Amino acid sequence: MRRVDEAVREVVGSVLTGEITDPRLGFVTVTEVRTTSDLRHARVYVSVLGSPEEHAASLAALTSAAGVLQAHIGRELRLKRTPTLEFVLDETAQWVGRLDDILADGETRS
Repeated sequence: MRRVDEAVREVVGSVLTGEITDPRLGFVTVTEVRTTSDLRHARVYVSVLGSPEEHAASLAALTSAAGVLQAHIGRELRLKRTPTLEFVLDETAQWVGRLDDILADGETRS
């Protein structure tokens, strides 16, 4: 499943950078994909730079482009089934930034 997840991540990432021109789509990075064992669903974790409004707009753009992305996955990977895509905001980068701020603040107080 890891190979399938990685292949789906690569296809989605390349299509997003090359073919999707939705103006709502901000700077999006596909961080991880988790596909169910029956290949029916794939949860695509994305990191989006910007404000919460830009996050919501980018997720809306991704959701509307899901059919195009699924078609590319079906053509390029030729899986038994093409998974339905669900996009989830990966907030790891924000948590790391907050943790860095907290640690930096703690060091300046010492």
